[in-house]
Amino acid sequence: MGIDTHRSVEPTSKPKSEEPELVFVPEEPKFSLDDIILPQAVRDELLDVATYADNAHLVFEIWGFKHTHKFSRRIGINLYGPSGTGKTMAAHAIAKNLNRKILVVNYADVESKYVGETPKNLRKVFDAGRATNSILFFDEADAILSRRVTNMTQAVDVSVNQTRSVMLMLMNEYQDFIIFATNFIENFDPAFMRRISVHVKFELPDLECRRRLWRKYIPKELPNNLDVDELARKFEGISGSDIANAMLNAAFKAARLGSNSLDRTLVFAAVENIIESKQANNPHRIKS
Repeated sequence: MGIDTHRSVEPTSKPKSEEPELVFVPEEPKFSLDDIILPQAVRDELLDVATYADNAHLVFEIWGFKHTHKFSRRIGINLYGPSGTGKTMAAHAIAKNLNRKILVVNYADVESKYVGETPKNLRKVFDAGRATNSILFFDEADAILSRRVTNMTQAVDVSVNQTRSVMLMLMNEYQDFIIFATNFIENFDPAFMRRISVHVKFELPDLECRRRLWRKYIPKELPNNLDVDELARKFEGISGSDIANAMLNAAFKAARLGSNSLDRTLVFAAVENIIESKQANNPHRIKS
């Protein structure tokens, strides 16, 4: 992903003072584990990760893993699965459970059109993580952890491989939490896969999770004729994000129409609109 989008632009040397100095600032986590509705198996995996710091002394010092796993105090966590299933919320929740700030990084934050600058920006990210004692979180991580170019034909290919190599080195040296999230784990380079300790798969919500999500996103104050069980059964294959968006879109539609309550037909229409748009965005969809 991160490779093909830049083939048309040859990287150039950076003119002095042309690019502003990048500053990476951590933030307070926005979500806790209580805010996320997930299948119990996924929640248990997240709890295993979130309690890592509490159990590190027991595992490494008392049980002796400091001798057998000298360089394993770092823990890389990869949250993967379909869009809208709670991966970003989970990253924030892990940081909150650890009582740490989170430093959110997208590839666009570190990418530079100038040769050698993207690796430098990556180093700044890791330096900022150390200096602020924050959890590093690389969102849409496949853009930076994707497979390296084997048949290099352009200067941009050399730059991409250089960035990947620097990222590997930084991950090896960093003895702390790094969280990654991706919708496309199949694009990860195997070298990165080997350096990530835990992979947590996020899936679209099952029937019971859909019931809980509909309850979560229907405000108590909202006048409505909605049946949570009907909604959960009627619409399969949608994410928590889809449900949240559908409820808000339907509410604004009801308000524009001057309704005193939210009718179920407006929610149906909002969900169907989201499903239709997702199908249109999927070039491999099967037409019925």
